[in-house]
Amino acid sequence: MTLGEYIAIALIVLIIGGAVFYIIKAKKSGKKCIGCPDACNCKNKGKKDCNGNCHQSKDN
Repeated sequence: MTLGEYIAIALIVLIIGGAVFYIIKAKKSGKKCIGCPDACNCKNKGKKDCNGNCHQSKDN
């Protein structure tokens, strides 16, 4: 393997590790709909998943 391949693998590992760290941190803080723009006030807060329907824009 070349140096470039090692760098590419390291970058991929860092990106995936950062995403996992973000998800764990968000779950520990009590967020249910991680990634939703209105996760703290989600109507689906007690449910297992969020399909985004509860986050309709106020213009509609």
